[in-house]
Amino acid sequence: MTNNNNTGKWVVTIGRQFGSGGREIGRLVADKLGIAYYDKELLIEAAKQSGVSEHIFEAADERSPRFFANIWSFNLGLNSGAYFMGEAPLSDDHIYRAQSEVMTTLADREPCVIVGRTADYVLRNHCQVVSVFIHASAEACQARIIARGDCDDAEAARSLMEKKNRLRAEYYNFYTDKRWGEAASYDLCVDSSVLGCESTADLIADFVRRSVTH
Repeated sequence: MTNNNNTGKWVVTIGRQFGSGGREIGRLVADKLGIAYYDKELLIEAAKQSGVSEHIFEAADERSPRFFANIWSFNLGLNSGAYFMGEAPLSDDHIYRAQSEVMTTLADREPCVIVGRTADYVLRNHCQVVSVFIHASAEACQARIIARGDCDDAEAARSLMEKKNRLRAEYYNFYTDKRWGEAASYDLCVDSSVLGCESTADLIADFVRRSVTH
């Protein structure tokens, strides 16, 4: 657990495999602890503060600059990873910094749960962080992906799961000095396919209560 002198401030951060139920579990944890929850809301807030369309933030969400370099390498000779607001270039680092500033603002405001987006690393020296990683069996992830309508069959779900996890890993590994999904990078790693979402949230909430220094 990351700790510092700001003992009155604490945040729960949740990394997650695609299809593991991380977003649902994060919201349940927030409800059980009586604190705020942020996921896509971060993008909207970052867009508001920077004056940039939230669609730009969504396009760059949890994707490393290397990902955009591959996509836009033939884009009229423009620098890879560059977005444009009017005629002004907007880099991936600019977007990352804007999102990071929103996280620190939220952490200053109140305890909260933040899902993904390297929140554990961004806030490591800012407040007390309880970092959690949620994973699940491939079968459970595929079933969840199909159930929520992202894919129609197991093969497509497996392919999407692998792609999303690869993008999340590249993003996390690019911006931090840790490794996405490795146990040593987090305070707690939980397999949500063992207990289910509700009980996994109970376990995490209890862990947070025991970990946080008030």
